[in-house]
Amino acid sequence: MTSRAAPVAVVLLVAAAGLAGPHQATALPGGGARPAASSAAPEGPALSVDTTTGRKAIDPHIYGINFADEALAKELRLPVRRWGGNATTRYNYKLDAYNAGADWYFENLYYENGTADLPNGSEADKFVEQNRRTGTDTVLTVPMSGWTTAARNAACGFSIATYGPQKANDAQWRPDCGNGVKTDGTNVTGNDPAETSVPAGPEFTKGWVEYLNRTYGTADDGGVRFYNLDNEPDLWSSTHRDVHPEGTGYDEMRDSTYATAAAIKDADPGAKTLGPVGWGFNSLVYSGLDQKTCNEKGGDCWSNPPDRAAHGGQLFAPWYLQQMKAYEQTHDRRILDYFDEHIYPQQTGVFSGDVDPQTQALRLRSTRQLWDPTYVDESWINQPVQFIPRMRSLVEENYPGTKLAITEYNWGALDHINGALAQADVLGIFGREGLDLATLWDPPASTEPGAFAFRMFRNYDGEGGSFGDTAVHAASADQDKLAVYAAQRSGDKALTVIVVNKTTVI
Repeated sequence: MTSRAAPVAVVLLVAAAGLAGPHQATALPGGGARPAASSAAPEGPALSVDTTTGRKAIDPHIYGINFADEALAKELRLPVRRWGGNATTRYNYKLDAYNAGADWYFENLYYENGTADLPNGSEADKFVEQNRRTGTDTVLTVPMSGWTTAARNAACGFSIATYGPQKANDAQWRPDCGNGVKTDGTNVTGNDPAETSVPAGPEFTKGWVEYLNRTYGTADDGGVRFYNLDNEPDLWSSTHRDVHPEGTGYDEMRDSTYATAAAIKDADPGAKTLGPVGWGFNSLVYSGLDQKTCNEKGGDCWSNPPDRAAHGGQLFAPWYLQQMKAYEQTHDRRILDYFDEHIYPQQTGVFSGDVDPQTQALRLRSTRQLWDPTYVDESWINQPVQFIPRMRSLVEENYPGTKLAITEYNWGALDHINGALAQADVLGIFGREGLDLATLWDPPASTEPGAFAFRMFRNYDGEGGSFGDTAVHAASADQDKLAVYAAQRSGDKALTVIVVNKTTVI
């Protein structure tokens, strides 16, 4: 991974077995690193590594990807792969069909896998089977909105023939399917959800888990290990407003999580659940109902939203975790295993393919929102985010023992060296900060630079060489110029160091 026009990423592998004690490293002009004992006169910030401090296990599940193709998954020995996204909210495993929601004119769509033996041979089955071939754990998203797709048909949520002219429609494939927005800019309301969907409660999800157990074994016997409790429910009032036009409030999230997670545990006690799967920073603070209400009202609503006020003035995430703890105390059973939130950088141009010099620099420093208390997010957020430490504090204060997950994130431009550098930095941060599971949204092609960021950690030499599994202390005098991550491998005790050059020095 080199470039004459952009920063480069360099992996320093110290191969001496049993290496211990403090070891100093200093930056080279080209962005590399070498032990300080060298006679070179380096430029740039000093780097240090100390294998005696900061030691913590790195969970390999942080190196996951949504929908990675089989060849890349095999090469990376991909630890976990997620079936997620908006289309999974109304996926019907019995029909191998889903509704695209706002992503594509609220249309019912289905996979061409044959219908005679469904649910056998479905797209979800093929997803699990690929993971079994590559030794990859599965995160499967299960529905929790109360609805699933009704049929393998061409129905859509906002038929123009039924609901009148709309601002946009699927002109190429299904011209009658509108976007649900009237020509005056207001939303179509009062549509019938039964035109596309049927009710689906916890028993539907339980039936799917039971089917998967019969087909692939239980979680403890090589079957599906992880279940996402739907996808970004705080956005259902926009992404799936044809069936869920109201914002998802505190009480609905508690009650639907109780019912769905318990159904999963009833069917497979060894399965692990992940929730509430919110879309981003606001998901820690507001319910979906408050987000919808305050987006419409604006003004002072954000400082005192009504759903929060009705729940003792508590922010959403701590309240949610307290409710999960209360369930365990009452029922003597944990039903939430991972506190899972998504994060997409909100800084202008970062989550995109933009690679102008200003965006490249912004992309590389914006990874600091994951951990740095001194970094003020350069977006509408306009405050320190400290996303992973914030999540950890929420768990420690409200439901200790819950693990941390980020099942969607993307820093953009994975087809460019700049995006690859940001991705490598993010993976280093995940390990150092003690995240337990993460899956990149929208995987890069195996030939794109973003894939090489994963190779640096999972297979840097093409022969299975990997970054260590025990993080150790690593520090840079200026993390914005050179970011450094170090870990020791348990097998051969080798120390591995990854240095990310965020400057244009080559």
